[in-house]
Amino acid sequence: MASKIALLQVNPVVGDINGNALMICELSKLASQSGADFAVTTELAISGYPPRDLLLQPDFVKTCHQVASTLQSEIPVLVGTPVPPKDDRSLPGNGVVRAGDSVREVTRKQLLPTYDVFDEARYFEADERPGIARTIAGLDIGVTICEDAWQHCGATPNDYDSDPISQIVEWGRQGVVLDATVNLSASPYHANKSEIRIAVARSAASSLNHPFLLANQVGGNDDLLFDGRSVIAWPDGTVVVAPAWSEGVLLTDLSNPEGCDWLGDGEVTILSPNQELEENDDDLLDAIIIGLSDYCRKSGISKIVLGLSGGIDSALAACVASAAVGSANVTGISMPSKHSSQHSIDDAKATAEALGIEFSIQPIIDLHSAADAELSELLANGNPVAGENLQARLRGLIVMAHANANGAMAIATGNKSELGQGYCTLYGDMAGGYAPLGDLYKMEVYALSKEFNKRIGMDAVTNSTLTKPPSAELAPDQKDEDSLPPYPVLDEILRLHIEDGLDATEITSKGFDDQIVKDVLIRLSRNEHKRWQMPPAPRVSKRAFGQGWRQPLAARHDWRQ
Repeated sequence: MASKIALLQVNPVVGDINGNALMICELSKLASQSGADFAVTTELAISGYPPRDLLLQPDFVKTCHQVASTLQSEIPVLVGTPVPPKDDRSLPGNGVVRAGDSVREVTRKQLLPTYDVFDEARYFEADERPGIARTIAGLDIGVTICEDAWQHCGATPNDYDSDPISQIVEWGRQGVVLDATVNLSASPYHANKSEIRIAVARSAASSLNHPFLLANQVGGNDDLLFDGRSVIAWPDGTVVVAPAWSEGVLLTDLSNPEGCDWLGDGEVTILSPNQELEENDDDLLDAIIIGLSDYCRKSGISKIVLGLSGGIDSALAACVASAAVGSANVTGISMPSKHSSQHSIDDAKATAEALGIEFSIQPIIDLHSAADAELSELLANGNPVAGENLQARLRGLIVMAHANANGAMAIATGNKSELGQGYCTLYGDMAGGYAPLGDLYKMEVYALSKEFNKRIGMDAVTNSTLTKPPSAELAPDQKDEDSLPPYPVLDEILRLHIEDGLDATEITSKGFDDQIVKDVLIRLSRNEHKRWQMPPAPRVSKRAFGQGWRQPLAARHDWRQ
């Protein structure tokens, strides 16, 4: 079989319809020059994914469809795009348009996910069957869209009434012979997601008895990350995987996995049947860097400012920022109070020097004294935490002043463990436009700090920062463990509850202290109002504090019962 299919692993900007079309044209031209006969984009590549409430604007959907239909390409392209409603009472469709030769609509998405970060039934009308792109470069191709392939191997929590892969299999029994099936996908990243995606592709290829090709989006859009790793699976379980976090073209030779090629940075990975793809801390580090980088690039942000305390979180946040936008565009500010230790100032300075970012020291002692004096009567009769929080809010004031004055974005440096326990200050250390570590547990922050040091060949995160007891330094000799369980314990309790859905009794049965578990879950519940106000954070876990976490605020649930 001589025909070659190109999977366009694109990084679209949501709403930039013409820019996304140009990107598709450029990649399809590269594919054509490299011998491809036709190309396949990712899901909703014209609009960018997820377009959210832009889809509620009829003109937006209409323009996307028009641009996709008039795409100028040297080879046929199956383009993912919103398509207009079928009638006045319907919603738009999540569709595929064949462009570049005989323009026509090929199919619309059947299975609309409404779990986790997905809310597609709000925007789209579900179709009833997959599509076929006939005689495209001499091939007949089955066409599915993302979730359409996940029902078949039980990889989705939804239980749909139909299974598009099984429908295509049934066509084969009725004499419809296809050469391959493609899937236009925007499959969001979380740790170990590629393992699930590969299982989906293998299951489909085995049942279909022909190659299954999945083109997946890459890059960051708001809080969602897309790792790429487009997949080609053969019926025997052989799999070819495109590189992660890289835009490019996966050129497919359906008859020979060894003949597949990657046009872009990196190279393909070939997995033998039953072999899995390995992920590590390096992949997670790439994820949060790409998340911040794309958020800035797609929002027109070029500079970042952050409080650099000498602690582990701000040190890693500075590392991520320097990698995302360049060291010359990052400013770290040390803001010592009367409770700050000299080693914290020294560690902050050492991190800034290692990264080559701008660094300044702006003590808050005078501001703190003035605020204490002005509010002395109130503070004397109130909760002592109010006095501690003044320091965090004064630091937030300074960071935001720097950001506003210099046209920069402030970033919050908190992590998921502390945010989950309310161990953060509204309008203080939570101030910022983005929280790059917001979906990392505390021990992951330590692991990625070591990984970053390894990557750059020097200790940007100092040994002192890595080994000293974590502290907010808002009171004399304060340590995080004065208020929280040890982080390895806290992280696991939170993970078991948030990601695995275990309740207090089930977590305790795994060997954790009953009172500690209940205290952690009570804190988690009582601090939901803070999570509603946190900046967007790149989603890297199965369940982040974002679109997939929808807990009530004004509610009562007693974990002690």
